[in-house]
Amino acid sequence: MKLTIVFLTLSMIASLGLASDPSPLQDFCVADNYSKVFVNGKVCKDPMLATANDFFYDGLNKPGNTSNPLGSMVTPVNVMQIPGLNTLGISLARIDFAPGGQNPPHTHPRGTEILTVLEGTLYVGFVTSNPENRLISKTLKKGDVFVFPEGLIHFQQNVGYGNTVAIAGLSSQNPGVITIANAVFGADPPISDVVLAKAFQIDKKLVDKLQASFWMDTN
Repeated sequence: MKLTIVFLTLSMIASLGLASDPSPLQDFCVADNYSKVFVNGKVCKDPMLATANDFFYDGLNKPGNTSNPLGSMVTPVNVMQIPGLNTLGISLARIDFAPGGQNPPHTHPRGTEILTVLEGTLYVGFVTSNPENRLISKTLKKGDVFVFPEGLIHFQQNVGYGNTVAIAGLSSQNPGVITIANAVFGADPPISDVVLAKAFQIDKKLVDKLQASFWMDTN
């Protein structure tokens, strides 16, 4: 009985220690973006060659170009922009919205997102997993914060009259993004229209039309 309790306790402690990205084992591990070695993340360059620029990014003061059909633009700041983020398990993004602009339903497979509205008004939400598929949504104003749990489909839409700006923090150096419509109808090569027609219970001609559409990505 005592051994069972100890085992369960250790299991709980171990589960609490799990994270999207591995914990660092040194002060930093600046990504070597020129290495041809493939690892789960990025290879470290010699720490003695690290400079301040490896931990620096400028430009988040500049609005993203929202003159596109979605009316939004995401400016990411992850390990690709700041090599010093490698192994640190964190990144962020600026999201700009024109009036009516939308960051369409998508998911981050490797990170939880926490979003803060800097200017404007956003209608946001996420959908829980099967079988509930429950929508949890809220309208946010300047200064409001909302969390999107890791892996769940979520969205944001500007429901105000002016431009909206938000900053998102993510619990991964490279959280990834899967935009649902793009993945389903814009896959290359395309998913069989017979499969999609049955999955969505719609006519195959409509699937063909959707697959022929231009699916853009602002992430």
